[in-house]
Amino acid sequence: MFAKSSLQRYLGSVTTPDRVRLDPQTLRGVAHPLRVRLLGLLRQDGPSTASRLAERTGQSSGATSYHLRQLANHGFVVEEPALGAGRERWWRAVHRSSTMEAADVRSAPVEAEAYMRAVASEYADRVERWVGDLPALPTEWDQGATLSDWRLRLTADEAHRLLADLEAVIRSYRTDEPDGERPEGTERVILQLQLMPFLATAAPGSQKPESQKPGS
Repeated sequence: MFAKSSLQRYLGSVTTPDRVRLDPQTLRGVAHPLRVRLLGLLRQDGPSTASRLAERTGQSSGATSYHLRQLANHGFVVEEPALGAGRERWWRAVHRSSTMEAADVRSAPVEAEAYMRAVASEYADRVERWVGDLPALPTEWDQGATLSDWRLRLTADEAHRLLADLEAVIRSYRTDEPDGERPEGTERVILQLQLMPFLATAAPGSQKPESQKPGS
């Protein structure tokens, strides 16, 4: 699996109530920072209205309403008439998550890059919000929070195995769902995972630079 997040996620070419696979067409509908944020909030907390989402995102209700309609046009959200009162329109996410496969990235690189940049922007904003709230974190959470990175040197197969191992560990813990189990003492914990190979291979046609000699 190439890219996955609680904001979005897929399985093969099958769309289910839980997962949806991003293809070039649907990527165009979600590849926008505010749409990624709105969809993430609906998946995280359940149905909401454009005005409520505007308050949470610092946007105008006109902007959130427009982007919700665009998400609806591409099948990511639908109206929830049973919750509406008068002219108030409630929206809910159609799927719990999305996935983007490597083949889809390579077949639609422009759309995939725009989407992944929108997701990366949301991740960065989330970290900023968490750092701002850090002074208020109760002391019992001190050993259960981190902002860290590690430098590894792996083969492609080792990176694949590492990702599979990490995902297996994550799946062994309780997930956070809008209507899921909430045992006493639990709080929402967001885990962001990035595994990013940075290749040192020279571009085709260019001369690979010689290793610098010690002391030069």
